[in-house]
Amino acid sequence: MLHNLPTVTKLIKLLQQVPYLASKNLFRVTSYFLQMDQKHLQQFCTILQEANQQVLHCSVCFVWKERDRQCTFCDNHRRIQDLVCVVESWHDMLAIEKTGAYDGVYHVLTGVICPLDGIGPDDLTIEPLVARVVTHNVTEIILATNQTPEGEATATYIAKKIKDKNIKISCLARGIPVGSSLESIDRVTVYKAIAERRPF
Repeated sequence: MLHNLPTVTKLIKLLQQVPYLASKNLFRVTSYFLQMDQKHLQQFCTILQEANQQVLHCSVCFVWKERDRQCTFCDNHRRIQDLVCVVESWHDMLAIEKTGAYDGVYHVLTGVICPLDGIGPDDLTIEPLVARVVTHNVTEIILATNQTPEGEATATYIAKKIKDKNIKISCLARGIPVGSSLESIDRVTVYKAIAERRPF
């Protein structure tokens, strides 16, 4: 059926490259864009391009920030700057923020160590984290990686890298189900996990 719609086929192929977009929703999303009026379509494209150009990772914590604005966390004196919560992604950081249980700062790894996918420690922000421990006088690191084999391996690797830095290393309480991701867990469970963290 789609062989008569080559332009639609190209759009679907592009949408298939978007992570987390379920295949069952591809045609619905495609229809949404096809039915969008030109004004809204132009606004969408403009904002998407603007965001791509203006939003970047903070050079310290790697949380997204506006190019011409200070980091929401690193430059916020109301946050505890020597308490660093290490997460895999921006989504995981947001899950912890929603609980209201944490008032320290973050470090986003931008992924996990996964040799099968060709992702090693050098592909993540682990070295900047190790350097940050020293330059920012960090007193505690909370390893909040997801409880998957890759997340656990990444946390263990980081713990070994900073074990001689004379700082406290803790991790989330085991209320987080094994194999789950923070962004999919209810707020109360994440709250208890961060509040009842334990030594790593």
